[in-house]
Amino acid sequence: MRPEARKLARLRRLEKIRALAKQEAAQQAAEAEGALSHLRSLETRTRAMADAYRDPAALADGQALRQHVLFTHGLAGISAATSRDAAAAQAAADARQHELALAERRRAAVEERALAGARAIAQRQSHPAAAARKPVGTELE
Repeated sequence: MRPEARKLARLRRLEKIRALAKQEAAQQAAEAEGALSHLRSLETRTRAMADAYRDPAALADGQALRQHVLFTHGLAGISAATSRDAAAAQAAADARQHELALAERRRAAVEERALAGARAIAQRQSHPAAAARKPVGTELE
């Protein structure tokens, strides 16, 4: 196999590897987006539940008020933790999207190099060197 053909074959293998890496990055990005969506939903529900329990108007005595305050304080803690988790999931999803974009750029760069190599080989084969076509010697021989 000629060196150009070996190089082209190597580029094609590298392109396949980069395509697989891109697929894996896309899968990880989708999983991160799914986790983010789930946490955003939880954040909304816990915030709505905390807002619903904020008004202690219908409490009968001090014990009920104390229990209500403890409950709403716990709910606020859960809501804050869910918000922090959602923010962390957002950062992770953004990082996965960035990795996906990098994987696509790497794959596209290898693909372009492989196509350029294939075009160069095809051009060399369709237009052989002019020196190879000239007959050796003179017309008198």
